[in-house]
Amino acid sequence: MFTPKIPPPDTAPTPATSLVPPLTGLVHPPACTCHHTPTAPTAPAPVSVAPVARPAGQLTPGSLIVAAAGGTAMVLVIGTVLVSMLLAVAITAASVAICAVVLRSLLNNQKGN
Repeated sequence: MFTPKIPPPDTAPTPATSLVPPLTGLVHPPACTCHHTPTAPTAPAPVSVAPVARPAGQLTPGSLIVAAAGGTAMVLVIGTVLVSMLLAVAITAASVAICAVVLRSLLNNQKGN
């Protein structure tokens, strides 16, 4: 049921690519029946050259202020995230410590009674 059913090699159909004649270097095959003349491919357009003497980048006072503000905002956001993660760890540790103290006092009270 799950095995593939492949026909034997002598009854397999011939591939369709062998029945189609290969194309020539023209746009259409030689036996084209359209109403226009086939054209040969044209040469590619010349590539324009970029100017050489161009500065890599300029910092204007406005862009310098924007870069400083962006850096400050990034430092504040990363600092807030790190402080909140540290606070979460500290709160978790404190709650685990309180649970340990409560459990210890409950177990000590049971032994005394």
